[in-house]
Amino acid sequence: MVSAGAATLLGYLTVQRLSELGWARRNEARLLAAGGKEYGREHFPLMVVLHVAWLVGLWLLGFDRPLVPSFVVLFVALQIARFWVLATLGRRWTVRVIVVPGEQLRRDGPYRWLRHPNYAVVIGEIAVVPLALGLPVYALVFSIVNAAVLAVRIPAENAVLGVLGGLRK
Repeated sequence: MVSAGAATLLGYLTVQRLSELGWARRNEARLLAAGGKEYGREHFPLMVVLHVAWLVGLWLLGFDRPLVPSFVVLFVALQIARFWVLATLGRRWTVRVIVVPGEQLRRDGPYRWLRHPNYAVVIGEIAVVPLALGLPVYALVFSIVNAAVLAVRIPAENAVLGVLGGLRK
């Protein structure tokens, strides 16, 4: 039997991610047309595999599970933070690291307090969504895998942004 709450949560998450990919692609095309250069291509497929596997696995294991209300509340808080990051970056937000020479790093919004607030939100989501579906082992496994991927991604991004002083992803 399908849980209406779980299906709603997973449906929202799926539509959100697909919408964000469309927005990111439009932003990427615009940034590249403005002379931007992409960095970190070698580790990008790892991020794609991680996020696709996470979402597909949630559908397979969680669609029929009851929701844990406290983790749903945390998920909503993470969505507020996610929208704040997206609003702050606007047309600069992408899922790839693209630097346009001469652009300045953002220092407003959540970037006043964190260098990578989007990754902080994703770290939270990777754990909180499975926990909202009552899947603590799933949350742990994917949190560990995500930490390994971010251990490659964040230093690569920091190196590019530090050297070029360019556009923040």
